[in-house]
Amino acid sequence: MNLQFNNEQFSAATRQFADTAAKINTIAIESAQAVFTAQLNAVQERASATFAFLTEAAQVRDLETAKTLWPKGVQVARENVERAVSTTQEVAEKTTKAAEQLGLIAKGQFEDATAKAEQAVQKVTKAVRK
Repeated sequence: MNLQFNNEQFSAATRQFADTAAKINTIAIESAQAVFTAQLNAVQERASATFAFLTEAAQVRDLETAKTLWPKGVQVARENVERAVSTTQEVAEKTTKAAEQLGLIAKGQFEDATAKAEQAVQKVTKAVRK
């Protein structure tokens, strides 16, 4: 009887571990996918704007046109920096949310383990008192 009870406990713990691992993997994969997508979109936008500017710069044939091109180049550079900062903030937010979710899972696991330990202590205490 005691051996069967221990096997049941082991099976329950194994199932709980597998469920927790699946949740953690899902959160990690979704977070990595969101971060990768955000960064890829930012690189694509910045590359498109830069190549459009370079195409226009390649068509410059005189000094006056070159003078008008300078403010456009500064604008493209400024927009690229703004996009980089925005993407960094977005990635930080997504990473923080994933970390919070993982923290909640860990907290739940610790609380569950604590509750089980307290139950075991109470059982032993009751057995000793009898």
